[in-house]
Amino acid sequence: MGEDTAATRVRNRRGQGARLRDEIVAAAVHLLDEAGNDSAVTLRSVARRAGIAAPSIYRHFPDQPAIMLAVVRDAFAELDGQLRGALNSAGDAPRERLTALCHSYLEFAQARPGRYRTMFGGLWIPDLKESSVTREDVATLGQTTLRLFAEALQNCVNEGAATSTDVPADAVALWLGLHGLAHQRAVAPSFPWPPDIAERLISTLAHFNDR
Repeated sequence: MGEDTAATRVRNRRGQGARLRDEIVAAAVHLLDEAGNDSAVTLRSVARRAGIAAPSIYRHFPDQPAIMLAVVRDAFAELDGQLRGALNSAGDAPRERLTALCHSYLEFAQARPGRYRTMFGGLWIPDLKESSVTREDVATLGQTTLRLFAEALQNCVNEGAATSTDVPADAVALWLGLHGLAHQRAVAPSFPWPPDIAERLISTLAHFNDR
């Protein structure tokens, strides 16, 4: 895309600020997916990709970390939507629903590697002292995702499909195991992973009752 794109872009009509904001975030996502690194996401590169003048960004985002925060929030919303879709397609059995949730999580990590690593601090760690992003902003990321795991595990316990005695802690352990597997699959694709490694991990960390 040429440097003169911003000059030829059609200005959004009054009241379409939300649309421009979405275009800025979409531009940042494309840059992240292409480069696999948030260093490619600068105010200048985002403006160029979105076809706007760089100062226009400041109407919606005070700095680059604010754009990245929006990207990560959108990524978590996408992940949560995919996880809910997996739950809705899995039927009524709690064990099958939790298993489907776990596999859907791993599929997202594999399909969106750059975005996934950005979501969990592998690529993007905001400077909380030098940016507009606050500790509270970061603390809220991923809470809905973890809640889905906790609710699915609790349903397994309620139906006698799992023996967890501390669902909140075991939900974190299950997520951490899935995150570790997703990360290692990405960085060591040639490792001879057992074909049922995901099932082994899920069954163990979910404390499934195999009686």
